[in-house]
Parts: sequence; C-alpha cells; structure tokens
Amino acid sequence: MARAMLRHPCNTVPASLPDDAVRLEVPLQAPAHRRTGAGVDGLEVSDVDRHERLTAMREGRLGSVHSWELVTAVDGPGTRLTTFLSGCPLQCLYCHNPDTLAMKDGQPVTSDELLARISRYTAVFRATGGGITLSGGEVLMQPAFAARILRGAKERGIHTAIDTSGYLGAAASDAMLDDVDLVLLDVKSGDPQAYREITGRDLEPTLAFGRRLATRPEGPEIWIRYVLVPGLTDDVEGIEAVAAYAASLNEIRPGAVTRVEVLPFHQMGRDKWDALGREYRLADTEPPSVALVERVRAQFRAHGLVTY
Repeated sequence: MARAMLRHPCNTVPASLPDDAVRLEVPLQAPAHRRTGAGVDGLEVSDVDRHERLTAMREGRLGSVHSWELVTAVDGPGTRLTTFLSGCPLQCLYCHNPDTLAMKDGQPVTSDELLARISRYTAVFRATGGGITLSGGEVLMQPAFAARILRGAKERGIHTAIDTSGYLGAAASDAMLDDVDLVLLDVKSGDPQAYREITGRDLEPTLAFGRRLATRPEGPEIWIRYVLVPGLTDDVEGIEAVAAYAASLNEIRPGAVTRVEVLPFHQMGRDKWDALGREYRLADTEPPSVALVERVRAQFRAHGLVTY
C-alpha cells in the first residue's frame, strides 16, 4: 500500500558516530484504530566500526530499531509514534513480531535522529493527547537507548509510554521510570507453569516489576495487557490469577492500574514465522469467540478493573 511520506535532508550525525547516518521518514497520517507500519523504509545506514557501535549502544547514543508506526488509539492514548526496538528474551508461542526477536536484525538509529523525528509531531501529540510508545521486541533489552529517548521526549513535553513484558524490569532504573507516564504491562499468564510454556521464561520477574511500579507514589500509570489464546490462555483459573494480581496493584497504590486490555489472538503474524523458517505451533488455533472474549473481560471486571 502506498504511503504519503515526509522527506527531509539528512541530519548531521554526531562526530563520535562517523558516517552512521540514519534517516527516519514517518507517515503523514494513519487511520484511527489501524496500524501503518513503515518498517525501515527511509532509513539510510552505513557501516561503522564494531567497537564504536557497541560503545554507542552501551551509552544509549545508538539503538537497534526494527520499525516504527504512527497509530491512533492502539499503543496508548491519542496519536502515537510507536517505535519497535529489536531484541527480546522471551519466545512467546503467539508472537506476531518474531522478526523483532534478535537485536542483530535491527537497523542502527541514533537517539538524536529519533528525537528529531519525534519533535516534528509535538503539535499532533498535544492536539490528540498522544505521544510516543517504545515497544519491541522488548524495550528493556536496550535500557540506555530507551532512557535517552524517554528523557528527550519528556524535555519536549511529550507523553511517554513503554510496552513491556516486565521480564527485564530490573534493567529499568528509577531515573528511567521517572520519565515514563504509562506502562503497558503484558502479563502472558497468571500460572507459572503456563507462563514458562508460553514464553520459555519465569513469571516472577514480570510480577515483581508490576509491584515495583505500583509502589512508586508518583506513577507511572499501568495498563495490563492480556492476550487471549483459545486452548492456551483461556483457562478460568489462570485468568483469575492475572485479574487478582492486577487488582492487588491497586491495593498497593490506588488507581495504579487504570485499564485492562484483553487482546484476542489472531493469525496475522503467521507468515512471518514461515518466512523465518521457524515452527509455528499455533498454526491451527482459531481466534477466540466473542462469547469467550466477553467471559474473560467479565472476570477482570469482577475485580473492579476497567476492562476493554
């Protein structure tokens, strides 16, 4: 599908990053409730010394970016520039972005360049109550880069959000969290055994990160996200555990969790698994019925949680 693009001359790259120029071109607009993915269209990347690249990434001056989208009412309130960072420690069975799992597969983007592009949308963000969302992959795989982007956005008065599994929550410093207005916390399951089956990892780090967020008196706001997969994450007991956990965060800090999103499973990422030559175990799984989605939402609402 053709996209209207804004074209700008190449920005000057800091002297410490010789010739590693990156140009992000973002869509002029995106329809409400739909994603318009730009992939890495408009990026110009040239070789840079490996040692300097690693140093720049450790310092947060350079990040590995998979793609970006300008979206409305999807990854937080208002119109948002969502940037997908590469790299993730989880191996979710239902991942619809398996091409974001390896950090090495992303493209190098400087923090200055991304912030320059973000700045151009300040008026749009203010008019719509939107902002930026850092997603993935897993945003906390690149905490230094994320922290620079979040700090720069806050200095510009822009609302900030991160979409995370919370598994690497320990990598988020208190200073970083001071610059986060909203955390979209993806809780894959409330049962430790099921969580390990789904992700290949342990559940507790996610729960601990949510509790840490709730103990912060100044926020951030938390939205709990739960992907509903028939036959995998639809059991009553597992959902009850997630709902009870979400409600417990509001006991720690009243109003900490302002929203729960039950996200119906879909097959839109299946072609990516095929293209990567990876086994997709959910190929025959159907999306949940309307009745099942409403049953699960009712379970969360029964705990006093605003649920969509």
